[in-house]
Amino acid sequence: MPETENILNALLLLANFIIVPGLAYGSQLALGALGITLLYGILRFSNFAHGDTMAFGTMIAVLCTWYFQSLGINFGPLPTALLTLPIAILGTVLLVLLFDRYVYKHYRKVKSPPVVFVIASVGVMFVTNGIVRFVIGPNDQRFADGERFILRAREFKKMTGLSEGLTIKVTQGLTLVIAIVVVALLFWFLQKTRTGKAMRAYSDNEDLALLSGIDPQRVVLITWVLVAALATIAGVLYGLDKSFKPFTYFQLLLPMFAAAIVGGIGKPIGAIVGGFIVAFSEVTVTYAYKKFLRYLLPEDMQPEGLVQLLSTDYKFAVSFLILVVVLLVRPTGIFRGKVL
Repeated sequence: MPETENILNALLLLANFIIVPGLAYGSQLALGALGITLLYGILRFSNFAHGDTMAFGTMIAVLCTWYFQSLGINFGPLPTALLTLPIAILGTVLLVLLFDRYVYKHYRKVKSPPVVFVIASVGVMFVTNGIVRFVIGPNDQRFADGERFILRAREFKKMTGLSEGLTIKVTQGLTLVIAIVVVALLFWFLQKTRTGKAMRAYSDNEDLALLSGIDPQRVVLITWVLVAALATIAGVLYGLDKSFKPFTYFQLLLPMFAAAIVGGIGKPIGAIVGGFIVAFSEVTVTYAYKKFLRYLLPEDMQPEGLVQLLSTDYKFAVSFLILVVVLLVRPTGIFRGKVL
Protein backbone atom coordinates (compact mmCIF):
# COMPACT_ATOMS: atom_id res chain seq x y z
CA MET A 1 0.00 0.00 0.00
CA PRO A 2 1.29 3.53 -0.79
CA GLU A 3 2.35 5.69 2.13
CA THR A 4 0.12 8.54 3.28
CA GLU A 5 2.63 11.11 2.05
CA ASN A 6 2.60 9.60 -1.44
CA ILE A 7 -1.21 9.65 -1.50
CA LEU A 8 -1.22 13.32 -0.48
CA ASN A 9 1.36 14.14 -3.16
CA ALA A 10 -0.77 12.34 -5.77
CA LEU A 11 -3.87 14.26 -4.67
CA LEU A 12 -1.95 17.54 -4.90
CA LEU A 13 -1.00 16.70 -8.48
CA LEU A 14 -4.69 16.23 -9.29
CA ALA A 15 -5.54 19.49 -7.53
CA ASN A 16 -2.85 21.40 -9.46
CA PHE A 17 -3.51 20.02 -12.90
CA ILE A 18 -7.17 18.92 -12.90
CA ILE A 19 -9.31 20.29 -10.06
CA VAL A 20 -8.18 23.93 -9.89
CA PRO A 21 -7.78 24.42 -13.68
CA GLY A 22 -11.04 22.52 -14.25
CA LEU A 23 -12.97 24.81 -11.89
CA ALA A 24 -11.56 27.93 -13.57
CA TYR A 25 -12.05 26.67 -17.13
CA GLY A 26 -15.50 25.30 -16.27
CA SER A 27 -16.54 28.71 -14.91
CA GLN A 28 -15.38 30.39 -18.11
CA LEU A 29 -17.23 27.87 -20.31
CA ALA A 30 -20.34 28.14 -18.15
CA LEU A 31 -20.49 31.93 -18.55
CA GLY A 32 -19.96 31.60 -22.31
CA ALA A 33 -22.55 28.82 -22.61
CA LEU A 34 -25.06 30.91 -20.64
CA GLY A 35 -24.94 33.55 -23.38
CA ILE A 36 -25.52 30.90 -26.06
CA THR A 37 -28.38 29.25 -24.20
CA LEU A 38 -30.12 32.56 -23.36
CA LEU A 39 -30.05 33.64 -26.99
CA TYR A 40 -31.31 30.28 -28.21
CA GLY A 41 -33.99 30.06 -25.56
CA ILE A 42 -35.40 33.53 -26.22
CA LEU A 43 -34.56 34.38 -29.84
CA ARG A 44 -34.54 30.78 -31.13
CA PHE A 45 -31.26 30.62 -32.99
CA SER A 46 -27.73 29.32 -32.47
CA ASN A 47 -25.36 32.27 -32.46
CA PHE A 48 -22.12 31.18 -34.13
CA ALA A 49 -20.69 34.67 -33.60
CA HIS A 50 -20.64 34.24 -29.82
CA GLY A 51 -16.96 33.28 -29.59
CA ASP A 52 -15.90 36.30 -31.61
CA THR A 53 -18.22 38.50 -29.56
CA MET A 54 -16.18 37.35 -26.56
CA ALA A 55 -13.01 38.23 -28.47
CA PHE A 56 -14.33 41.71 -29.29
CA GLY A 57 -15.21 42.48 -25.67
CA THR A 58 -11.85 41.15 -24.49
CA MET A 59 -10.06 43.24 -27.10
CA ILE A 60 -11.63 46.41 -25.70
CA ALA A 61 -10.61 45.35 -22.18
CA VAL A 62 -7.03 44.71 -23.36
CA LEU A 63 -6.74 48.09 -25.10
CA CYS A 64 -8.25 49.95 -22.14
CA THR A 65 -5.98 48.06 -19.75
CA TRP A 66 -2.89 49.14 -21.70
CA TYR A 67 -4.18 52.73 -21.70
CA PHE A 68 -4.84 52.67 -17.95
CA GLN A 69 -1.37 51.22 -17.34
CA SER A 70 0.21 54.01 -19.42
CA LEU A 71 -1.53 56.53 -17.12
CA GLY A 72 -0.33 54.71 -14.02
CA ILE A 73 -3.85 53.56 -13.10
CA ASN A 74 -4.04 50.09 -11.57
CA PHE A 75 -6.19 47.96 -9.28
CA GLY A 76 -3.52 47.14 -6.71
CA PRO A 77 -3.05 43.37 -6.37
CA LEU A 78 -5.94 42.68 -8.74
CA PRO A 79 -5.75 42.86 -12.56
CA THR A 80 -6.35 46.32 -14.01
CA ALA A 81 -8.61 44.63 -16.59
CA LEU A 82 -11.34 44.40 -13.94
CA LEU A 83 -11.55 48.22 -13.97
CA THR A 84 -12.09 48.15 -17.73
CA LEU A 85 -14.92 45.58 -17.67
CA PRO A 86 -17.77 48.16 -17.68
CA ILE A 87 -16.22 49.91 -20.72
CA ALA A 88 -15.70 46.58 -22.50
CA ILE A 89 -19.27 45.47 -21.77
CA LEU A 90 -20.65 48.77 -23.07
CA GLY A 91 -18.62 48.46 -26.28
CA THR A 92 -19.80 44.86 -26.81
CA VAL A 93 -23.42 45.84 -26.15
CA LEU A 94 -23.18 48.52 -28.85
CA LEU A 95 -21.68 45.97 -31.26
CA VAL A 96 -24.35 43.30 -30.78
CA LEU A 97 -27.18 45.87 -30.92
CA LEU A 98 -25.72 47.22 -34.15
CA PHE A 99 -25.68 43.75 -35.70
CA ASP A 100 -29.17 43.04 -34.37
CA ARG A 101 -30.58 46.19 -35.92
CA TYR A 102 -28.95 45.82 -39.32
CA VAL A 103 -28.84 42.02 -39.65
CA TYR A 104 -31.07 39.97 -37.36
CA LYS A 105 -34.02 42.37 -37.06
CA HIS A 106 -34.85 41.98 -40.76
CA TYR A 107 -34.98 38.19 -40.47
CA ARG A 108 -37.19 38.38 -37.37
CA LYS A 109 -39.53 40.73 -39.23
CA VAL A 110 -39.97 38.35 -42.18
CA LYS A 111 -40.06 35.34 -39.78
CA SER A 112 -37.14 33.55 -41.41
CA PRO A 113 -36.42 29.95 -40.35
CA PRO A 114 -33.69 29.38 -37.72
CA VAL A 115 -31.19 28.16 -40.31
CA VAL A 116 -31.21 31.62 -41.93
CA PHE A 117 -30.31 33.19 -38.57
CA VAL A 118 -27.49 30.67 -38.18
CA ILE A 119 -26.08 31.55 -41.62
CA ALA A 120 -26.39 35.25 -40.81
CA SER A 121 -24.55 34.70 -37.52
CA VAL A 122 -21.72 32.98 -39.40
CA GLY A 123 -21.38 36.13 -41.50
CA VAL A 124 -21.38 38.27 -38.36
CA MET A 125 -18.74 35.95 -36.91
CA PHE A 126 -16.35 36.55 -39.83
CA VAL A 127 -16.93 40.30 -39.74
CA THR A 128 -16.31 40.50 -35.98
CA ASN A 129 -13.23 38.30 -36.26
CA GLY A 130 -11.87 40.53 -39.01
CA ILE A 131 -12.42 43.66 -36.93
CA VAL A 132 -10.60 42.16 -33.94
CA ARG A 133 -7.66 40.93 -36.00
CA PHE A 134 -7.39 44.27 -37.79
CA VAL A 135 -7.41 46.31 -34.58
CA ILE A 136 -5.24 44.22 -32.25
CA GLY A 137 -3.58 41.65 -34.53
CA PRO A 138 -3.70 37.84 -34.59
CA ASN A 139 -0.95 37.15 -32.03
CA ASP A 140 -1.02 36.39 -28.30
CA GLN A 141 -1.50 39.43 -26.09
CA ARG A 142 -0.95 39.31 -22.34
CA PHE A 143 -2.64 41.93 -20.20
CA ALA A 144 -2.69 40.47 -16.69
CA ASP A 145 -0.98 42.49 -13.98
CA GLY A 146 -1.11 42.76 -10.19
CA GLU A 147 -0.37 39.77 -7.98
CA ARG A 148 0.01 36.50 -9.87
CA PHE A 149 -0.60 33.93 -7.14
CA ILE A 150 -2.89 33.42 -4.17
CA LEU A 151 -0.80 30.43 -3.12
CA ARG A 152 2.61 29.38 -4.47
CA ALA A 153 3.89 25.82 -4.65
CA ARG A 154 7.13 26.74 -2.91
CA GLU A 155 5.28 28.25 0.07
CA PHE A 156 2.95 25.26 0.27
CA LYS A 157 5.89 22.81 0.28
CA LYS A 158 7.59 24.78 3.04
CA MET A 159 4.39 24.74 5.16
CA THR A 160 3.62 21.05 4.68
CA GLY A 161 6.96 19.38 3.97
CA LEU A 162 5.43 17.50 1.03
CA SER A 163 7.20 16.94 -2.30
CA GLU A 164 4.35 18.47 -4.30
CA GLY A 165 3.05 22.00 -3.80
CA LEU A 166 -0.31 23.57 -4.47
CA THR A 167 -0.47 26.59 -6.77
CA ILE A 168 -3.54 28.80 -7.10
CA LYS A 169 -3.36 31.79 -9.43
CA VAL A 170 -5.18 35.03 -8.69
CA THR A 171 -6.95 34.75 -12.05
CA GLN A 172 -8.26 31.30 -11.15
CA GLY A 173 -9.65 32.49 -7.85
CA LEU A 174 -11.15 35.59 -9.47
CA THR A 175 -12.75 33.51 -12.20
CA LEU A 176 -14.56 31.31 -9.71
CA VAL A 177 -15.70 34.19 -7.47
CA ILE A 178 -16.85 36.41 -10.34
CA ALA A 179 -18.64 33.50 -12.02
CA ILE A 180 -20.58 32.72 -8.82
CA VAL A 181 -21.57 36.39 -8.39
CA VAL A 182 -22.60 36.80 -12.06
CA VAL A 183 -24.63 33.58 -12.10
CA ALA A 184 -26.37 34.51 -8.83
CA LEU A 185 -27.28 37.96 -10.21
CA LEU A 186 -28.49 36.47 -13.48
CA PHE A 187 -30.75 33.93 -11.78
CA TRP A 188 -32.08 36.62 -9.43
CA PHE A 189 -32.83 38.82 -12.44
CA LEU A 190 -34.60 36.04 -14.37
CA GLN A 191 -36.58 34.77 -11.37
CA LYS A 192 -37.43 37.89 -9.38
CA THR A 193 -37.65 40.91 -11.67
CA ARG A 194 -40.56 41.81 -13.90
CA THR A 195 -38.33 42.00 -16.98
CA GLY A 196 -36.78 38.61 -16.20
CA LYS A 197 -40.21 37.02 -15.84
CA ALA A 198 -41.25 38.58 -19.15
CA MET A 199 -38.17 37.07 -20.81
CA ARG A 200 -38.98 33.63 -19.40
CA ALA A 201 -42.59 33.93 -20.56
CA TYR A 202 -41.45 34.97 -24.03
CA SER A 203 -39.09 32.00 -24.12
CA ASP A 204 -41.81 29.52 -23.05
CA ASN A 205 -44.56 30.74 -25.41
CA GLU A 206 -43.95 33.69 -27.68
CA ASP A 207 -47.56 34.07 -28.90
CA LEU A 208 -49.04 33.89 -25.41
CA ALA A 209 -46.45 36.38 -24.14
CA LEU A 210 -47.39 38.86 -26.87
CA LEU A 211 -51.07 38.49 -25.99
CA SER A 212 -50.16 39.25 -22.37
CA GLY A 213 -48.78 42.64 -23.42
CA ILE A 214 -45.06 41.82 -23.26
CA ASP A 215 -43.02 44.10 -25.51
CA PRO A 216 -40.92 41.85 -27.80
CA GLN A 217 -38.49 44.64 -28.69
CA ARG A 218 -37.68 45.17 -25.02
CA VAL A 219 -37.15 41.44 -24.52
CA VAL A 220 -34.79 41.32 -27.50
CA LEU A 221 -32.88 44.38 -26.26
CA ILE A 222 -32.39 43.04 -22.73
CA THR A 223 -31.42 39.61 -24.07
CA TRP A 224 -28.65 41.09 -26.22
CA VAL A 225 -27.41 43.23 -23.31
CA LEU A 226 -27.18 40.15 -21.06
CA VAL A 227 -25.51 38.10 -23.79
CA ALA A 228 -22.94 40.84 -24.45
CA ALA A 229 -22.17 41.18 -20.73
CA LEU A 230 -21.77 37.43 -20.24
CA ALA A 231 -19.60 37.11 -23.35
CA THR A 232 -17.32 39.97 -22.29
CA ILE A 233 -16.90 38.75 -18.71
CA ALA A 234 -16.21 35.17 -19.88
CA GLY A 235 -13.76 36.40 -22.52
CA VAL A 236 -11.83 38.69 -20.16
CA LEU A 237 -11.58 36.00 -17.46
CA TYR A 238 -10.33 33.48 -20.01
CA GLY A 239 -7.81 35.97 -21.40
CA LEU A 240 -6.50 36.83 -17.94
CA ASP A 241 -6.18 33.16 -17.01
CA LYS A 242 -4.46 32.17 -20.27
CA SER A 243 -3.75 34.88 -22.83
CA PHE A 244 -5.70 36.79 -25.46
CA LYS A 245 -5.56 35.46 -29.02
CA PRO A 246 -8.52 36.05 -31.38
CA PHE A 247 -8.46 32.58 -32.97
CA THR A 248 -8.63 30.90 -29.56
CA TYR A 249 -12.04 32.44 -28.95
CA PHE A 250 -13.28 31.04 -32.24
CA GLN A 251 -12.12 27.59 -31.06
CA LEU A 252 -13.95 28.04 -27.75
CA LEU A 253 -17.23 28.05 -29.67
CA LEU A 254 -17.21 24.23 -29.82
CA PRO A 255 -16.82 23.52 -26.08
CA MET A 256 -19.32 26.28 -25.24
CA PHE A 257 -21.94 24.82 -27.58
CA ALA A 258 -21.15 21.37 -26.20
CA ALA A 259 -21.70 22.72 -22.67
CA ALA A 260 -25.02 24.33 -23.59
CA ILE A 261 -26.29 21.20 -25.35
CA VAL A 262 -25.08 18.75 -22.68
CA GLY A 263 -26.97 20.69 -20.01
CA GLY A 264 -30.00 21.31 -22.21
CA ILE A 265 -30.05 24.18 -24.68
CA GLY A 266 -32.27 26.97 -23.42
CA LYS A 267 -31.79 26.00 -19.75
CA PRO A 268 -29.44 28.36 -17.83
CA ILE A 269 -28.74 25.81 -15.08
CA GLY A 270 -27.91 23.29 -17.81
CA ALA A 271 -25.31 25.62 -19.32
CA ILE A 272 -23.54 25.86 -15.95
CA VAL A 273 -23.53 22.11 -15.33
CA GLY A 274 -22.55 21.44 -18.94
CA GLY A 275 -19.66 23.89 -18.70
CA PHE A 276 -18.09 21.99 -15.82
CA ILE A 277 -18.74 18.59 -17.42
CA VAL A 278 -16.97 19.63 -20.63
CA ALA A 279 -14.12 21.38 -18.79
CA PHE A 280 -13.34 18.48 -16.48
CA SER A 281 -13.65 16.01 -19.35
CA GLU A 282 -11.06 17.96 -21.35
CA VAL A 283 -8.51 18.39 -18.54
CA THR A 284 -8.96 14.81 -17.28
CA VAL A 285 -8.47 13.18 -20.67
CA THR A 286 -5.46 15.34 -21.63
CA TYR A 287 -3.58 15.10 -18.32
CA ALA A 288 -0.42 12.91 -18.26
CA TYR A 289 -0.84 10.53 -15.28
CA LYS A 290 2.75 9.22 -15.20
CA LYS A 291 3.87 11.08 -12.06
CA PHE A 292 0.50 10.56 -10.37
CA LEU A 293 0.72 6.77 -10.82
CA ARG A 294 4.33 6.69 -9.67
CA TYR A 295 3.22 7.99 -6.30
CA LEU A 296 0.58 5.28 -5.96
CA LEU A 297 2.03 2.14 -7.60
CA PRO A 298 4.89 -0.14 -6.48
CA GLU A 299 8.21 0.51 -8.18
CA ASP A 300 7.97 -2.55 -10.45
CA MET A 301 4.55 -1.41 -11.74
CA GLN A 302 5.34 2.25 -12.37
CA PRO A 303 4.72 3.37 -15.98
CA GLU A 304 7.48 4.54 -18.32
CA GLY A 305 5.26 6.49 -20.73
CA LEU A 306 3.20 9.62 -20.11
CA VAL A 307 -0.07 7.69 -19.57
CA GLN A 308 -1.95 10.39 -21.43
CA LEU A 309 -5.14 9.49 -23.30
CA LEU A 310 -4.99 12.50 -25.62
CA SER A 311 -2.49 15.24 -26.32
CA THR A 312 -3.55 18.73 -25.28
CA ASP A 313 -3.53 19.59 -28.99
CA TYR A 314 -6.67 17.47 -29.33
CA LYS A 315 -8.57 18.70 -26.28
CA PHE A 316 -11.32 20.20 -28.43
CA ALA A 317 -11.92 16.71 -29.88
CA VAL A 318 -13.25 15.79 -26.42
CA SER A 319 -15.90 18.54 -26.72
CA PHE A 320 -16.81 17.31 -30.19
CA LEU A 321 -17.16 13.72 -28.99
CA ILE A 322 -19.34 14.78 -26.05
CA LEU A 323 -21.48 16.89 -28.39
CA VAL A 324 -22.00 14.01 -30.84
CA VAL A 325 -22.82 11.47 -28.12
CA VAL A 326 -25.35 13.79 -26.42
CA LEU A 327 -27.07 14.64 -29.72
CA LEU A 328 -27.36 10.92 -30.53
CA VAL A 329 -28.36 9.62 -27.10
CA ARG A 330 -30.20 12.52 -25.40
CA PRO A 331 -30.72 15.51 -27.73
CA THR A 332 -32.54 17.47 -25.02
CA GLY A 333 -29.56 17.30 -22.64
CA ILE A 334 -29.49 16.66 -18.90
CA PHE A 335 -32.20 19.20 -18.02
CA ARG A 336 -34.42 18.52 -21.04
CA GLY A 337 -33.88 21.70 -22.97
CA LYS A 338 -35.11 22.54 -26.43
CA VAL A 339 -34.17 20.23 -29.31
CA LEU A 340 -31.87 21.79 -31.91
